[in-house]
Amino acid sequence: MLIRIDSAPDYVPQPLPAELGFGRYFTNRMFLQRYSPERGWHDAQIVPYAPLTLDPAAEVFHCGQMVFEGTKAYRRVDGNVNLFRVDRNIERFNCSAQRMGMPTVEPADHLQAIETLVRLEQRWVPARSGSALYIRPVMLAVERSLEVRASREYLHYIILSPVGPYFGSGFQPVSVYVSHEHVRAVRGGTGEAKTPGNYAGSLYATEEARAQGCQQVLWLDAVERRYVDEVGAMNVAFVYDGREIRTPALSGSILHGVTRDSVLRLAPDLGYRVAEASIELETVLRDIERGAITEAFGMGTGAVIAPIGKLYYQGREQTLNQGQPGPVASALYDTLTGIQYGRVPDRYGWTRILDVRSGATTAV
Repeated sequence: MLIRIDSAPDYVPQPLPAELGFGRYFTNRMFLQRYSPERGWHDAQIVPYAPLTLDPAAEVFHCGQMVFEGTKAYRRVDGNVNLFRVDRNIERFNCSAQRMGMPTVEPADHLQAIETLVRLEQRWVPARSGSALYIRPVMLAVERSLEVRASREYLHYIILSPVGPYFGSGFQPVSVYVSHEHVRAVRGGTGEAKTPGNYAGSLYATEEARAQGCQQVLWLDAVERRYVDEVGAMNVAFVYDGREIRTPALSGSILHGVTRDSVLRLAPDLGYRVAEASIELETVLRDIERGAITEAFGMGTGAVIAPIGKLYYQGREQTLNQGQPGPVASALYDTLTGIQYGRVPDRYGWTRILDVRSGATTAV
C-alpha cells in the first residue's frame, strides 16, 4: 500500500505530562483512508491530527455503523518500541466490521499503516512504567443517507494517544457492582464486535455503579441473568484455591479479548490450570464466601490485569483476598507487562520490535 505522508508539526512535549490519564493527549499525526465500491480502499495518507468533517446525514449518525480497536506500543528497555499481538487486533477489527456489515481492511495494509504512524510518532511513546502509546483504529460509515441499510462509503482512521494506567490507582483492586437489571449484550447480537453501541448501552449501569462507590460493572447474561459475562469493558476470570483460573466461555456475547487469550496461553507455563466454562453468579458468590475463590480479575488492553477487590450484589458485599492484589493476578501482570515492555523474553512470538533508529522491524 502506498501511503502519502503530509507534513505535520513535530512538537512533542518533553517530558510528557506526569499525569497522562487515558486518552487525554493525542499525537501530531493520524492515518486516513476511504472506501467506495468502485475504488475499494484508497487515498491512504498520514496527515496532521485534526477534526473530521462529516455530513450531518452520514450513516454513522443514523444507523450506527462504526467499529474500533485498541492496542498499544510499548517503550522497550533498549529504547526501541514493541507492538504486542497487533495481528490479533487487526483480525478482530475485521471480524467486528463483518458483523456490522462493513468492508474489511487488508491485514498487511492495516499493519503497515499502524507501523508507519507509530514510527513517525515514536517520540510520543512514554518511557515510564505502566504507560504506553495507545493505538485506536476506527472505521465508520460516511455515505449521506437516511435509509436503514449498510453504507456504501467508509472512512478508516488511526489515532495515537500516550496513556498512563487505565485506572489512576494503577495495579490496585477495583470494586465491582453486579448489574442484574441491565445487560451489556445478548447472544446473536453485537457483543463480539467492538462497536460503540455496546459501550453506549453500558453507560447507564456504569454511572449507577459509580453512584454506589464502585468502579466497574459485572455483566450477567442477557437471557437468564444467571451467568457471568464480562466486567466493565474487560473479560473476567476467577482463581480457585490459588491454582486454577476459570473464565466464562466465549458465548457469542463476549468479546474475544486479546489479553484473555494471552492469559489462557501464558498461565499453564506459570503453573496454573485454566478452564473455560459457564460460570453462575450464585456459585461465584458462594465460592468467595467459603474461600474457594481466592482472587478475581479483569483482563483487557487498557488495564492488562485489573484485580477485583470487592463485589456488590443486591445489598451483599464480598471481599476478595482482603482487598489486595493476589499472587496469581500479580504473576500474570508482571509476566505480560514484562513481555510487552521487552523486560521478559517473548517465547510466544507475540511482539514486533520497531527499531526506531534503523527503521527495521523484527517479529519475535
